Amino acid sequence: MPDGYGLQVVGTAPAPRLRQAESDEHLIDLWLHGKSPQSQRAYAGDIAAFRAFVGKPLRAMTLGDVQAFQDSLKGLAPASQARRISAVKSLLSFAHTLGYLAFNIGAPVKPPAVKNPLAERVLDERAVSEMVYGEPKSRNRALLRLLYFGGLRISEVCGLRVRDLQPRDDAGQVTVFGKGGQTRIVLLKATAWRDLEPLRVADPDAPVFRSREGGGPLDSSMVHRIVKAAAARAGLSPAVSAHWLRHAHVSHALDNGAPVHLVQATVGHASLGTTSRYAHARPGDSSSRYLRG
Repeated sequence: MPDGYGLQVVGTAPAPRLRQAESDEHLIDLWLHGKSPQSQRAYAGDIAAFRAFVGKPLRAMTLGDVQAFQDSLKGLAPASQARRISAVKSLLSFAHTLGYLAFNIGAPVKPPAVKNPLAERVLDERAVSEMVYGEPKSRNRALLRLLYFGGLRISEVCGLRVRDLQPRDDAGQVTVFGKGGQTRIVLLKATAWRDLEPLRVADPDAPVFRSREGGGPLDSSMVHRIVKAAAARAGLSPAVSAHWLRHAHVSHALDNGAPVHLVQATVGHASLGTTSRYAHARPGDSSSRYLRG
């Protein structure tokens, strides 16, 4: 079209986006920044496997390279395939957004569908009770109770300080700094609170759950060992983990009539849809019950 001076302007190339990463390694560091230590380890491993398979710099990779990597994962469980492909897609999308890649070559690739295993990971109330009451050590029993009654994640339990525990009425509340930098307040039943009270030492910055060696906070591996030992004593599957107690909290609360939005706020789910999945995993009724025979 003509400009103001009557000259024909054919078109102008868009200004190139600023490349904010200096190398593939720098880009990956930027992408991992802010993720939890567990996520960083998992994602870094997935991307290392992808780069080793393709054997090219990111800017030289093509859609065919991503598809070939996906095909190489066929021997893995669907969930493992989905996690690795999702990590690769996330990195490539991030690289394109920053202008490091001209095209998002991972966009057309779809992770495999994965069966939802949630129903298999919800303990019944009796199993939870056997885990808690079978624990002989008071600190560990308080830990198990809090994982269940508070619906806390392992990282949230490990990060608790004495100042985060506050008495309230005949029980108490816990201030939780959770996933995504979100803070929430969890009210506890009196029975769960009573187990925590002996752990409230004078120093407000002291960890609530302290290691017996050195007095520092329990780390996630220690918490895992405590939970798995409790599950073994109760005769439960070796697959039981701390997160299963969080699953049980959500499922049992919904079963007992708690409003779904209240459960969401208590456990810190990012969306109501995440919380609602538990109702579908353990439905109260089914049309199969209405069939004859």
